[in-house]
Amino acid sequence: MAGSGTAHLRPDDEVLLRVEDLVVEFPAGRGRTVRAVSGVSFDLARGETLGIVGESGCGKSSAARALVQLPPPRSGSVRLDGLELTALRGEALRRTRRRLQMIFQDPISSLNPRRRVRDIVGEGPRVWQLPGDRVDEVLEAVGLDPATAAERRPHEFSGGQCQRISIARALILDPEVVICDEPVSALDVSVQAQILGLLEDLKDRYRLTLVFIAHDLAVVKNVSDRILVMYLGKVCELAPSADLISRPAHPYTRALIASIPGGGGLDLPPADTLISGEPPSPVDPPSGCRFRTRCPRAAPRCATEEPHIRQVGDDHWLACHFPVKE
Repeated sequence: MAGSGTAHLRPDDEVLLRVEDLVVEFPAGRGRTVRAVSGVSFDLARGETLGIVGESGCGKSSAARALVQLPPPRSGSVRLDGLELTALRGEALRRTRRRLQMIFQDPISSLNPRRRVRDIVGEGPRVWQLPGDRVDEVLEAVGLDPATAAERRPHEFSGGQCQRISIARALILDPEVVICDEPVSALDVSVQAQILGLLEDLKDRYRLTLVFIAHDLAVVKNVSDRILVMYLGKVCELAPSADLISRPAHPYTRALIASIPGGGGLDLPPADTLISGEPPSPVDPPSGCRFRTRCPRAAPRCATEEPHIRQVGDDHWLACHFPVKE
């Protein structure tokens, strides 16, 4: 069915969104290229939440934006319900984007400061000339009172309230997939919990399929059905949320869990003994396994042979030559 890089993907008829061998690169000047995403593959079943986690700069946001072709990936396949998005151009791509919406990291800068909330949330339906006015409905759904919120501007709201407005803007077009690009990282901890609970409620109410991106594994594990761990543009590990937290097999995943206060309930060594140094530059990534320069289990094989993803448990997949087995 699949090559070594896509062996973990499920059959087409079982998934809503399927991504294969995604490559995203950016010019960095002087003939250099930033290799943001290098051959990443994953899929989502309808109604599923896939968490994508990794350090800043691992390529998770670049992969997310490539799903909606902002910008289009250099190569690879993105299929929504069988429709190849990378082959679409112009009006065909524009119409398909109604089915995928994004919630961005910084809720304040993602909203036009000169426009009122009613105009911000209602812009999509106006552009598409959709019947009816659902602005009040979606504002109420995200926990805002239309009577007091609709005529105000973004600067009159807190960060958490602005994120609720951003969520309402995404929902009003009835998308099938919502891509949440670090939607709570700019918010206070107490507000984070409120927004996470809101997303869970809206997922059930509107029958959404979610891609949830964050650098904090403690956040991702509470909202995701499955978790994909990325490092320097590559997939390290993919597993159901509970399985990944209780039985991490990749050394990098173990380091991420060890960095959670309480170690995710596991008896792990301190995080600084499981990972060392800074991530290499995506302009010149290491040969073989990209994590090897920071990995305590690295061996000569890791420098010469890139690990391919393979199954190590029930729907548990790993790209590592020397996994942790205990």
